[in-house]
Amino acid sequence: MTATLEHPVTIAANDAAPTAALKFITCGSVDDGKSTLIGRLLVDSKAVLSDQLAGVQRQGQDGRETDLALLTDGLSAEREQGITIDVAYRYFSTTRRKFIIGDTPGHEQYTRNMVTAASSADAAVLLVDATKLAWQDDSFPLLAQTRRHALLVQLLRVPAIVFAVNKLDAVADPKQAYTRIEAALRGFATDAGIAVEAIVPVSALKGWNVVDAAPSSPDGSHWCGYHGLSLLRILEGLSNTPPETGLPLAFPVQWVEKFSSSSDTTQGRRVFWGRVATGEATVGQRVRVLPSGQSAVVARVLSHVRDEQDVAAGHSAGIVLDREVDVSRGDWLLAEAEDGTALQGAREISATVAWMDDEPLVPGRAYWALHGHRWVKAKVRRIVHKLDIHTLAEQDAAQLEANAIGEVELVLQDSIATLPYAQSRTLGALVLVDQASHKTAAAVLVR
Repeated sequence: MTATLEHPVTIAANDAAPTAALKFITCGSVDDGKSTLIGRLLVDSKAVLSDQLAGVQRQGQDGRETDLALLTDGLSAEREQGITIDVAYRYFSTTRRKFIIGDTPGHEQYTRNMVTAASSADAAVLLVDATKLAWQDDSFPLLAQTRRHALLVQLLRVPAIVFAVNKLDAVADPKQAYTRIEAALRGFATDAGIAVEAIVPVSALKGWNVVDAAPSSPDGSHWCGYHGLSLLRILEGLSNTPPETGLPLAFPVQWVEKFSSSSDTTQGRRVFWGRVATGEATVGQRVRVLPSGQSAVVARVLSHVRDEQDVAAGHSAGIVLDREVDVSRGDWLLAEAEDGTALQGAREISATVAWMDDEPLVPGRAYWALHGHRWVKAKVRRIVHKLDIHTLAEQDAAQLEANAIGEVELVLQDSIATLPYAQSRTLGALVLVDQASHKTAAAVLVR
């Protein structure tokens, strides 16, 4: 994939913005200014009440100063240490768009929290702290966590990635710093195959290019030589993650509801509730139950408010079959074609893993794997390779340490129906859980 570093959202942002709420995350290395950026978005978009604003003010050298990061860092440990630990969600809206923001931690120790938030995001704003980089040198390395978060966002198929180069107001030559950092990000994105929506110079502390454009210089030139949109205008023009309606129906059963006794024999007496993963649930559709292999026909489809209507991917539904079939929580209802074929289950899969446990991954160890709402035992047969986030080279590895990215082969105790993650974010995703500690050990993306 060739990286795109122009501003493809410029036209979209000048036209009518999408109406659906955009769910995006902020990510990057620790102390890059993620919480401050979100605080600035909330304050400058008038989404903070006066009493909330007063609660995050403190005495400074120039009188009362607002600590914008406190608007998102709500845990006592976060306020004491001045860092983000857990994902904090905030909501705000403009006249053009509604937003759900996930403020993710930058510490390497909490990368698992960032992965959790990114797995359901429509976009990612990846901050880069200009004061931490030796941009005066012709060739300088990006921070490891910047590279790691960018690679994870790409692996998790977050549709839009925006780099925000922050704290340029605190460097001696903002224009030269932005030019060189942008070039470094361009080179990294090209090598990693990451498609980038935009690279924006910002000052989260002062609010430049966050909601409003940065002030022009006395000679009329733009700050950092940047002529594009502000970060908020870019976000207003981004598209939501499209639902996977082009694939056959796949429906993970989350809850089974039993009707009261009925003499109607034209349908079963249970409703199977869940969220449609792919395709569309429609009356008359023939489905096969995984793992039992039984077949039935959809007799009724209920929306989340129990209206009888077709339900597309991404929405909750209740399905009633035409006969009583053994279906339990964790089973899947899969569309059956006219020739009787359906998505087949597999017990051996090749996958990319983002390892999140402090205990290293070693071949031969067994874990619980969660696919949809179904738990199966999984064993790591072998580690194919590990990705070096600095050189992007694939290396031989005997184990995967915390926060490592690698390719593995898994053997499952029972079959599960999967598609490559590149085709389906739902069918292609699993979670590995340690059997002893019950900690989430890895995010698994089927190849």
